[in-house]
Amino acid sequence: MALELHLHPLSSYCWKVLIALYEAGTPFKSVTVNLGDEAARAAYLQLSPFGKIPALRDTDRGVEVFETSIIIEYLDRRHPGAARLIPEDLDQALEVRLWDRIFDSYVMNAFQPIVANRLRPPEQRDAVAVEGAHANLRKAYAVIDRRLAGRTWAAGETFSMADCAAAPSLFYAAIAEPLDGFPVTAAYRQRLLERPSVARAVREANPFFRMFPATEEERARMPVHP
Repeated sequence: MALELHLHPLSSYCWKVLIALYEAGTPFKSVTVNLGDEAARAAYLQLSPFGKIPALRDTDRGVEVFETSIIIEYLDRRHPGAARLIPEDLDQALEVRLWDRIFDSYVMNAFQPIVANRLRPPEQRDAVAVEGAHANLRKAYAVIDRRLAGRTWAAGETFSMADCAAAPSLFYAAIAEPLDGFPVTAAYRQRLLERPSVARAVREANPFFRMFPATEEERARMPVHP
């Protein structure tokens, strides 16, 4: 198999690339990474020097790619499938890249401190940072709610890389910070969850959700595809 995606099924950033691959119908081999194992981590650092997942290896071309947006750009150009996720038109492509950055930077990354705080020992937890993360998510929701009004997908009427970023971002963020009061964003999240590529990523992650540090109330809000 020419393409290997090194990932963990629970990772939101891995979902982003998986959704892109499923949308395009591109064949690939999935390689699960165990960063908790010292030897496996050392080997993975040869592929992804910052130790972040996912990373892509194209064995036919001898190319290794990390950073999710760049992976999707690479796939869209070098392994185009049934669906193109970045338009050829420059203005449309810029809109897709803008929304890709918005969801990565202001939703997915804003959510990370909430999870990271829960994984720390109680004496090292930072309530102020968590409160700030929740506030940042609400600020992002407000922007998204205004800008997505009248659109089916993040950058217009065509599913794109921006939606690949939005799906895992909003899936996880809305578990900790619900979308109450943001009806446009809530409806958009529901459309994403109903998209077959997104549903498949969620379904494949189902066995790993027990590892996600959620409260009982949050776990009840977690969408799970059968």
